[in-house]
Amino acid sequence: MALRSLLRHEALLALILAVALAVLAIDNERFFTAANLLNQGRLMTEVGLIAVVMTFVIITGGIDLSVGSILGLCAILVGVFWKTLGLPLPVAMVLCLVVGTLAGFVNGLIVTRFRVPPLIATLATLALYRGLAEGISQAQSIRGYPSWFFVLGQGNVLGVPTQLWLLAIVALVGFFILRFTAFGRATYAIGNNEMGAEFSGIDVVRTKLLIYSASGFVSALAALVFVSRVSTTRSDMGTGIELDVITAVVLGGTSIFGGRGLVVGTLIGLCLVQVLKNGLALSGVKGDGTIVIIGFVLIAAVLVSNLLRRYSSD
Repeated sequence: MALRSLLRHEALLALILAVALAVLAIDNERFFTAANLLNQGRLMTEVGLIAVVMTFVIITGGIDLSVGSILGLCAILVGVFWKTLGLPLPVAMVLCLVVGTLAGFVNGLIVTRFRVPPLIATLATLALYRGLAEGISQAQSIRGYPSWFFVLGQGNVLGVPTQLWLLAIVALVGFFILRFTAFGRATYAIGNNEMGAEFSGIDVVRTKLLIYSASGFVSALAALVFVSRVSTTRSDMGTGIELDVITAVVLGGTSIFGGRGLVVGTLIGLCLVQVLKNGLALSGVKGDGTIVIIGFVLIAAVLVSNLLRRYSSD
């Protein structure tokens, strides 16, 4: 049992993260400082918020490629609701969360009711939501938010960035639901055998609708954090973030085929990707080189994990 615990993907990934931290700290003295690490925490929060729920999505055997477009749409709408329509900013923020949740619900509806494969459904809504964001914004950015709004993306609580506390809350809720509730067990059951889960009495449609709606909700939440952090809104916000999210989730050990995954693994994968991005940038490695190295680490971690899993099962 102890050997199997050591050979778990998450344990292997944690070891890789520790080695990466040590190597990068030795290579550059600016890397392993509290200021730098907390700043990296700020930068990875938007991806982390979405990745927690994407873990649920992928465990069911699905995928959500539209999260970046939902983020961009909600980022634009919070500015439009507030400045263009004249609504109080707190009301605009709530409406932003409602729109994001509705966008996720539409994804779930297409996947469950119309039986469209998640890859195709969310690829289509990726284009739809991004087009809506660009059409509504008309290439105009919105600025001038009140100072209290920036606490969400630029403030600190007890010396820790505000958004990291938010990420911790979302991660803890996700961990608890997946690990200790009937909903979490239903999520795994759907990913392992959807038809079998349905025959065993699990409401597959309802479960998927809730998961995709939650994916839209956290994308909207990430939009609020993003806007607060950069102090403006643009329609191209969130472009490509879905790839970072999926990389963190898959690197964290969640099977793209469904039925296996942990929120803890996703968080370790998220930290590893951000550590490599930051450490390599500080070491003078250009963007293309960083992408290549992260890709290599992703492939190597998955291959080694598969080999160790076969070994431990023998």
